[in-house]
Amino acid sequence: MNKDMLIAVLMGGPGSERKVSLASGAAVVKAFQDLGYQAVAVDVSGPDFVLPENTALCFNVIHGTFGEDGTLQKILEQKGIPYTGAGVESSRVAFDKNLAKEKFVAAGVPTPAAEIVDLRQGLRLPQMPVPFVVKPPREGSSVGVHIVLEEKDALPAMEDAAKYGDDILVEQYIAGKELTVGVLDGEALPIVHIAPRSGFYDMSNKYPWMNGGDGSDYFCPADLDEETTRAVQQAAVAAHRALGVEVYSRVDVLLDAENRPYVLEANTIPGMTETSLLPKAAAARGILFGDLCLRIADISVKLRS
Repeated sequence: MNKDMLIAVLMGGPGSERKVSLASGAAVVKAFQDLGYQAVAVDVSGPDFVLPENTALCFNVIHGTFGEDGTLQKILEQKGIPYTGAGVESSRVAFDKNLAKEKFVAAGVPTPAAEIVDLRQGLRLPQMPVPFVVKPPREGSSVGVHIVLEEKDALPAMEDAAKYGDDILVEQYIAGKELTVGVLDGEALPIVHIAPRSGFYDMSNKYPWMNGGDGSDYFCPADLDEETTRAVQQAAVAAHRALGVEVYSRVDVLLDAENRPYVLEANTIPGMTETSLLPKAAAARGILFGDLCLRIADISVKLRS
């Protein structure tokens, strides 16, 4: 990356993760500026955003809807401006948990059993017995996600998830450790073990500063034996490849009591504050936050130049 190149950091977005994206964007802008690069913040609220003249690269940190589902990527390709991270199709597939599940199964990636409930003919309970997890397939940051352990809780969970679209992904519930694995340029970074202080890793425990939750503790590298570490990292890289994701991602994995990994999803625009999980993993590998931002930019420019 030439230091004369103008980097537009796209942040905000119209979705439910707007506040988190603004925090990511501010951190990325500061990181580039601290390294002597020209970086400017661009608050995006929809498709009519305006880029500064002479923008050489768009660094995309818009989490969730619009920024992570392929929509923004398509707009930038039409403008002929290079951007960071996953492309149009890989973003679309990774963001849609139903499509991603199909790719995982086809590629032999270990993942929980699942059932898709089509709501166009009305709300119904899944055939899968409890316990299971209810997820809106096209939302991020655990929005609308419910762990259903008893039958009496199934219908309220389905009703809430139904607010977000016309289908619901129902997954086999896997009890175990919550892990996440950064993948950068095809290589797995050290594993992060996520330990929520209450419940599961939902919005309130991910972002207690925003939602007043109990928060979570993070351990990186995760305290796992060498064989388990290798199996988890291999599953994460396999998931990244199965979705065709370019440049980088952060893959969420559950590890059951027998140390078997189950891939849940791949996040193509993971959090990018200095305390976010991908930067934590990079730091454990000796990659400082600014260097991580620069690596993502460098790889993306080479891919799309």
